Amino acid sequence: MGTVEETLKCPVCQDFFTDPVTLPCGHDFCLTCIQAVWETDGSHQAPLFCPECQIFLPPDLTLEVNTILRTKVKDFITNMPSTAELQMAPPDRASKSSSAIHCDHCIETPSVAVKTCLTCDASLCQAHALLHQQRSALREHTVVEVTGDPLSLKCREHRDELKLFCMEERVPVCCLCVLVGTHKNHKASQLHEACADFKKSAADFRERVSDKYSRIRVVLDGDERLMMQIIDAEEAYVTEWLEAQRGVMEAQIKEIDTLRAANLSSPALDSNTAHPKLEISQDRKQVHWRQQPVGETTSPQPYDSQYSVLAQESFTTGQHYWEVIVQDKPYWLIGVTTGPADKKDGPSQSSSGLGVNNTSWCIYHGDGQYTACHDTQEKQLSVGKRVRKLGILANLQKGELSFYDADSVTLLHSFCVQCREPLYPMFNPCIDVNGLNRQPLTLFWINDPWNWQVNTNVGKE
Repeated sequence: MGTVEETLKCPVCQDFFTDPVTLPCGHDFCLTCIQAVWETDGSHQAPLFCPECQIFLPPDLTLEVNTILRTKVKDFITNMPSTAELQMAPPDRASKSSSAIHCDHCIETPSVAVKTCLTCDASLCQAHALLHQQRSALREHTVVEVTGDPLSLKCREHRDELKLFCMEERVPVCCLCVLVGTHKNHKASQLHEACADFKKSAADFRERVSDKYSRIRVVLDGDERLMMQIIDAEEAYVTEWLEAQRGVMEAQIKEIDTLRAANLSSPALDSNTAHPKLEISQDRKQVHWRQQPVGETTSPQPYDSQYSVLAQESFTTGQHYWEVIVQDKPYWLIGVTTGPADKKDGPSQSSSGLGVNNTSWCIYHGDGQYTACHDTQEKQLSVGKRVRKLGILANLQKGELSFYDADSVTLLHSFCVQCREPLYPMFNPCIDVNGLNRQPLTLFWINDPWNWQVNTNVGKE
């Protein structure tokens, strides 16, 4: 039973056959096992060989399930005694079912076989195997490792040894196959020579594959080093750029903080000089038209110069620069004027005639049009881009009062100012008509104005 059971097991998985296939050399394997050995799913891309006898097989070999062998396996498994039956069986039966292959020449005292002679179709113990080596008549016999199925190593058609290899169909054959069988007139060589040639071919193929993949690894290693160098360079460049940007941002923040500190300590709007209909912010940097009670009517003239407020401080000498953020206000009036000798008298003496007397200078914006005003004289200005932040530079040493587009640092108009009285910055947000002109005017003061490089196409007055 042991010998029959071994013939029904796959040499690869050592378990009963599952969908057994028979190779041209006569060895049987599970279909999935031989595909796993060849590392293929049926599409042959590498040399095929038998794991048992190591012979090479045709590359276009088609594997078909051996239905007869599959039926034998099924019948054997069905009739095989269970584990419990084997445990309850007499000792001699259990030992016989699991005994090794015995020598066919030792009759009286069975000995364990260590070799199989394919010429004699017999299993040999150590002594009889040695006898095959010593006797000249037996020395030419083909002796292999012990097997329980010597017929699997012979030609299935002629029951002769597989000593030749058909070079055309690339299968092992016996001598009768070449002489009178299906391989008649086929070119054949000695099996051991063909095996040596195939082993050499396999070694060469393995060497070529190894060399190919070695070269691929060299290329990949080079590409990896190159990419890492590129990544390192990019990282260094980005880091350097970020550091430079951080330096620029820190410088800008420092400059803004300096300007903010200067602005906080700079002159502010004087609420005592503001018209009653104007509202001053808590920090005294903004002024806008106060929201009127329901039912109260306002003047239809948004440019009326009396709705003004003066700065808290004045100046008579030096150079002074401040900016007023106007954004998208449709109406505003901004300039300088001489203040009253006593502020308690209110702004009426100075602000009521802003731009229309000889002690006030201003620029008026009305719905997209810019006008320079002084001493009842008006001059239309050509301004290409809408001013959102107005800059005023008073250079009293030179007697100049200049108005700029502070964003583009472009000169809008310049006045000649010859006045010995203190000058006050003046701001008129103009009245609000239907809620369209409620945006504030925002004062931004710079204590130490710098030397300006500006477009001075506009002449002086």
